[in-house]
Amino acid sequence: MKNLKLVLAAFIITLSTSINAQTADEIVSNYLEAIGGTEKLMAITGTKMVGDINAQGMKIPLEVVAMKDGRMYVQIEFQGQKVKQLFSDGEKIYVMNMMSQSVEEMPSEESKMMMDEFKDFPNAFVNYKEKGYAIEFAGKETAEGTECFKVKLTKKPFTINGEETPNVTYYYFDSESFVPIMTEQEVPSGPQKGQVMKTPLSDYDEVDGVYFPFTTSMQGMPMTYTEIVINPEVTDADFAKPAEEKKET
Repeated sequence: MKNLKLVLAAFIITLSTSINAQTADEIVSNYLEAIGGTEKLMAITGTKMVGDINAQGMKIPLEVVAMKDGRMYVQIEFQGQKVKQLFSDGEKIYVMNMMSQSVEEMPSEESKMMMDEFKDFPNAFVNYKEKGYAIEFAGKETAEGTECFKVKLTKKPFTINGEETPNVTYYYFDSESFVPIMTEQEVPSGPQKGQVMKTPLSDYDEVDGVYFPFTTSMQGMPMTYTEIVINPEVTDADFAKPAEEKKET
């Protein structure tokens, strides 16, 4: 009898795990289909998003370009001047030091961590199994006042200070539309290490057959896009490190 109970318990655990995995896969499949389908998503080689970011009540014009090969830049317009705060040529990532007004290369570990995120294009869930990612159904919860399916996405771990750190993001999918309305991720490093970063996603609209959220946030600051362009025309110069000006003695 004892052995039978153990067998039944093992069967129930296995069945429960199988159901959860299948449910997560169905949710993600429905999501990808809802926003345009895997085929259309894989045909995207780049995106250009234009809008503004709200920094303590001040709206700052913003332009974000991301390419499938890892090239990208984040450009703001401040006091009539366009400044690329963050950009990558596909191999290295650079940031603009606003204090010294100089371009600096990002430290190697941070650069690799961010580069892996850049190359996860156009969507982390497209071919997630081939990427070595895992998904798990984490139950139903209410987020932003909406009933959601909560799905845990586990990607390859970060390497921080020589040690592996879990790379986990929770997605809250609207139970009716199957689009994510919020993500949660623990900050892995820096001054905010350990804090949970919540990113809202809303105002989905269609662009050339693919749906994008036009309202989100960046580092906790509200961000609204007014235009999204699929497969924009770009040149290598758009992502290159600017030549340093020679200072007069």
